[in-house]
Amino acid sequence: MRKPIRPELSAIKISGIRRFNSEISDIDGILKLTLGEPDFDTPEHVKQAAINAINDNFTNYTNNAGTPELVSAAADYFNEKYQLGFTSEEVIVTIGATEAIAIALETILNPGDEVILPDPIYPGYEPLIHLMGAIPVKVDTTESAFKLTSAQLKSALSQKTKALILPYPSNPTGVTLSEAELRELADVLEGTGIYVLADEIYSELTYDKPHTSIRPMLKEQTIVINGLSKSHAMIGFRIGFLMAPKPLLQEMLKIHQYTVTCASSISQKAAFQAVTKGKNDAFQMRSEYKTRAGFVHNRLVKMGFHVIPPDGAFYFFVKLPDFVTESAYDFALKLAKVAKVAVVPGDAFSEKGDRYFRLSYAASLNTLTAATENMAKFMSEEYGENV
Repeated sequence: MRKPIRPELSAIKISGIRRFNSEISDIDGILKLTLGEPDFDTPEHVKQAAINAINDNFTNYTNNAGTPELVSAAADYFNEKYQLGFTSEEVIVTIGATEAIAIALETILNPGDEVILPDPIYPGYEPLIHLMGAIPVKVDTTESAFKLTSAQLKSALSQKTKALILPYPSNPTGVTLSEAELRELADVLEGTGIYVLADEIYSELTYDKPHTSIRPMLKEQTIVINGLSKSHAMIGFRIGFLMAPKPLLQEMLKIHQYTVTCASSISQKAAFQAVTKGKNDAFQMRSEYKTRAGFVHNRLVKMGFHVIPPDGAFYFFVKLPDFVTESAYDFALKLAKVAKVAVVPGDAFSEKGDRYFRLSYAASLNTLTAATENMAKFMSEEYGENV
């Protein structure tokens, strides 16, 4: 007989993204547009830095927060890119952005606190909020072009509000926020003490204008999450960055220390190369993603889908037309089995996701061409006169 575990865990489900991806993975010839995983190779000079670290026996523990050279270079990198204003003492190198999110929430949340989340949103935040005994407060953005507005934010605030999670460019929508839109949100929050958890992991993948961070507008209230998985195609290296004002970061470092000790020394050497000599490595990938986005957008519109064009990242959050009567899950499952194309049902991301699906265009143009051709044929044969 075993004693019971934490009851909060029983209410937490495995990510709908991973669950559906596993469900359709055995379909022969499936074209996957499911995972947000860049199809580009890690830059050669970054890989070589990791190889050199191994050959140089740089395989011991580092400082808990990261090597001095990396935390300093990371602070410089994000200051140059987005004028964040963090010092090297305000940066922790984490095991991907995922650990950074977990540490941040574990540090700031108490049971009963409320956390505002724009809906739809990546499903990695809500389970962590529940584990802290806090309460997610979702704000429906499906009628505001997937953008959280100041009016919506004001309506969601309460005496229990502890934090706002603000991921942009967004997974799953690809939508981002302009400087003016961020300023309106900042004006609502300024002086409230409410934390903003700005997840900016896709900051290097914005198409028509450079990314703007809310951090300079709310210096004492903003926690910034970033990393190298998307910008440098370094997903397996598991390098994230957690940045916050020094007094807050010192508390976060305690959790990081007792949870993982430090990030991989080898990955840190590769990361240093990425944020110094490779600081503009994302430019070529960003250009290619923009081309793919335009290509996929045109194909989807011709199939009868309503689509909000993405500003960045590499996702479409696609609304099902009225003539599709199936749920998003049933539609996606039929699409996988009949057309050999895999997308993620929208209920993995949203309270209203039953009428949406997420399509990732982090795949080659050849794959996207084949997949959209299969989708077009599927839509024509299944819903003929409506398309």
